[in-house]
Amino acid sequence: MENKLSLQVPRLVALALLGLMLLSMFTGCVGWSNRRHHEASSVVQFLYPDKDQPFIQPQIPTLRLPLRVGVAFIPAGLGDGRGGFRPIQANFTEQQRTELLRKVAGQFKALPFVQSIEIIPTTYLRPGGGFENLDQLRAMLGIDVVALIAYDQAQNSTETEAGLAYWTIVGAYLVPAQRNSTHTLMEAVVYDIPSRSLLFRAPGTSTVQNHSTLFRADYFLQQASAKGIEDASAQMTANLAQELELFKVRAKEEPQNIRIEHKPGYTGAGALDGWFAALFALILAGRFAASRK
Repeated sequence: MENKLSLQVPRLVALALLGLMLLSMFTGCVGWSNRRHHEASSVVQFLYPDKDQPFIQPQIPTLRLPLRVGVAFIPAGLGDGRGGFRPIQANFTEQQRTELLRKVAGQFKALPFVQSIEIIPTTYLRPGGGFENLDQLRAMLGIDVVALIAYDQAQNSTETEAGLAYWTIVGAYLVPAQRNSTHTLMEAVVYDIPSRSLLFRAPGTSTVQNHSTLFRADYFLQQASAKGIEDASAQMTANLAQELELFKVRAKEEPQNIRIEHKPGYTGAGALDGWFAALFALILAGRFAASRK
């Protein structure tokens, strides 16, 4: 009897240890199967890092043509509302940022009243640098207007009902029980630096959803992050082109809100008036062609 009992004890201990191991693995899978990642850069936190800082009242902008425009990315990180800043590990790669900056710069280069475009390295912008930082860029680079690009991306990976398959090791590898979602917001805001005035803004959004196995979730989230940034960037640049056209009209129709001057030696051949004259000529040509049909 004692011999039988002595043989059963190690077996029971082994079964108990195996059960604990499986339970710990399952618990680990459950914790791993629900993940979140958030990264962002904020224009508000860059310009007003301290929530107690007085709001800077913008003045009526005076745009002196031709314009020198700067394009820059806001540093990625999270502010604490008291002027502090915590950098984050960003999925938004330097290559993606450079490509987007070039596209935005290309939108401004097409404008006849823009003299030059400066692509500003992100290292030139201090976290929470505010308008003081923009004044430094203006003095150093000679820019009049700056386009600041910010983004916000939130990713979630949650377990669905099919997650019961995680009780088995094979299930975590083969069953697509993870529901993944990636929400991306891009925004370009254009400021006249001397007046602190917001001229216009252009947004872009994207939502990417998919399913994956537990052990392939990271790969799918990385792919979704890149796809979300690409789609939101494309929408933002398209909206930026529209906002630039609307800004031309607003600058012409609302002289009380936007003043236009010419720098010494500038003839105005590429000014807003010239743009409207060209547009009017095209309209007349179209009507003339239509009347002859």
